[in-house]
Amino acid sequence: MYVYISQPIPNQQRTSKNRTMVSQGSNSASSYPIKTIVILVQENRSFDHMLGWFKSLNPEIDGVTGSESNPISTSDPNSPIVFFKDNSEYVDPDPAHSIQAIYEQVFGQPWSSDLPNPPHEPTMNGFAQNAERTEKGMAEAVMKGFKPDAVPVYKELASKFGICDRWFASVPASTQPNRMFVHSATSYGQTSNDAIKLIKGFPQKTIFESLDESGFSFGIYYQYPPSTLFFSLLLIHIYMNEVDFTRNLRQMKYLKNFHQFDLHFKKHCEEGKLPNYVVVEQRYFDLLSVPANDDHPSHDVSEGQKFVKEVYEALRSSAQWKEMLLVITYDEHGGFYDHVPTPTTGVPSPDDIVGPEPYHFKFDRLGVRVPTFFVSPWIEPGTVIHRPSGPYPTSEFEHSSIPATVKKIFNLKEFLTERDAWAATFEGVINRKNPRVDCPVTLPEPVKMRPTEAKETVKLSDFQKELVQMAAVLNGDHKSGMYPHKLVEKMTVAEAAKYVNGAFDKFCDECQRGGIHESEIVELGKQVERPKGRSFIYKFFKCLVCHD
Repeated sequence: MYVYISQPIPNQQRTSKNRTMVSQGSNSASSYPIKTIVILVQENRSFDHMLGWFKSLNPEIDGVTGSESNPISTSDPNSPIVFFKDNSEYVDPDPAHSIQAIYEQVFGQPWSSDLPNPPHEPTMNGFAQNAERTEKGMAEAVMKGFKPDAVPVYKELASKFGICDRWFASVPASTQPNRMFVHSATSYGQTSNDAIKLIKGFPQKTIFESLDESGFSFGIYYQYPPSTLFFSLLLIHIYMNEVDFTRNLRQMKYLKNFHQFDLHFKKHCEEGKLPNYVVVEQRYFDLLSVPANDDHPSHDVSEGQKFVKEVYEALRSSAQWKEMLLVITYDEHGGFYDHVPTPTTGVPSPDDIVGPEPYHFKFDRLGVRVPTFFVSPWIEPGTVIHRPSGPYPTSEFEHSSIPATVKKIFNLKEFLTERDAWAATFEGVINRKNPRVDCPVTLPEPVKMRPTEAKETVKLSDFQKELVQMAAVLNGDHKSGMYPHKLVEKMTVAEAAKYVNGAFDKFCDECQRGGIHESEIVELGKQVERPKGRSFIYKFFKCLVCHD
């Protein structure tokens, strides 16, 4: 089934170069049946890698046929060719996916300051070459996708609900910038991890605050201390004289919005108490006792399948099911091949901020295509969303489509940046007049892919290093001589998981002392005069820390 999302160009008032204000108010009742939107962002897999071979099940999907290929060397006409295959399993190590690596993957040549940006139309023929440059033999791994039966949870979701086969990462860069776009439609100039700027914080507004301002609820359900708190929610400046109190999710008043997944997610589903907007976070560290379930290589994709199954089945059993929309996407492609050219024209910078040296990226092109699912009883089985028809001629589905659609469904006051004002919205996926009653109650059981157990002693991925560095900001270690690089350079996965959990407990312990104003930013080691007695905040965080 082809489904096109059509939206007229909105009535907008440009109030500055950086912000688009919408003339409508936010108090009118929504005409959409969706009252709860759930967001799950997995890690580092391209569309063709995860779903390309689903074309064999549904020819409407823009997937692969097996004729797709990449040369080992794009400059050698006699180079060996690597064809795209369907036998992907466990991937180790992690393919390259920095901004410079993605440049080579998309344009077929290594980045150089002497080249125009972009140098030409995307060729999507540099994946194998870049992989071989990273590690000999890696080309075969990035030029493989999963058979549908290898990812049975996704096979069922694609059959019973909807997918988008033209959803791109917001920026051709790594995890952190793209997760920022999910929540704020900008990375505020970041194209990679900058530990110093993480300390100083980012000033942009998030979709969470837009919801809060208009009287809507939100919640973050985490398994490890939430990356959303560490860096994705932005605005983590810890110096009170330099922070906008209305825009910082480390304010005391927002901490009640964080919930432990294992303790509260299913409970809130069963009780019908999920908020209007839900973000579900994964386990980012791969341990023997609790394997990672975020799909980041070299983690076992079957663990990610189990996680998606668990989330879906909890939502399906909820009294709120008939008013829900679940969106599953991936932050970026992780270095894996995709055949669809990335958009390079007509993409607006969110805020006119240029990225750092040496690339000076203008945020005027998107990243590689990633898998995206839409799940709701209001969606016809087998729905496939293709290229959007608006709101502008060059609009595309990308991570900024999430805040843009949330704004539209909940009739929020304004866009966050120029990017979500431009991004396509997906409310049109709600393509039924009445909710279905035949949605599956359970999903298939995944089969383990990894032949070995979790490797707790391996070095950290870039994303894991970022989580540790943000944890250091939470507990005050950013002031030590070890921060930022020496802190993580020899740390193992097991050590990092312990450190991050300890930092969050220490952070919560500071909150636990209670009595501070709800707009105050929690700063470890900062002397604050406390009233006697134990406040509600104290009791709340005592429960949070002791996992009660």
